[in-house]
Amino acid sequence: MARYVTSVATPLSPGEALSYMADVTHFADWDPGVKHVRRIAAGGPRGDGPGVGAVYDLTVKAGGTTVMRYEVTEYEPPRRILLISRTALLTSVDEISVEASGTGSIVTYDAKLTLSGPIGLFDPLLRVAFRRIGDRAAAGLRRVLNGHDVT
Repeated sequence: MARYVTSVATPLSPGEALSYMADVTHFADWDPGVKHVRRIAAGGPRGDGPGVGAVYDLTVKAGGTTVMRYEVTEYEPPRRILLISRTALLTSVDEISVEASGTGSIVTYDAKLTLSGPIGLFDPLLRVAFRRIGDRAAAGLRRVLNGHDVT
């Protein structure tokens, strides 16, 4: 399993920070590996938001271009959201948590990638690549969360 965890302090309140992060269409704004995001289904109790059941297709570039379908499986505003994507090759579990800190908050992004079946033997190589991918995404996340570049 490859894992990448980063925490970013932001002047945004926990509610503002999670609201921005829970709208997965914003991932393309800060993660250079995400080329495009399309919301397939809304979630939440009214079916109009980022809550449980929301589904997103992320076009990602990592050695090639592929589409990963993420579903929101847990949503606890203003503190956390859990997204899962399963493909034939891997499972990605992304947890975003937010905690109050002074007048702002700290956003923690915890991503885990697990290769499926026999290709799991390549996990050590995936860890190295995932660290580089994660570092670029973390830099973008710091930029948007501290630059108030959230809409």
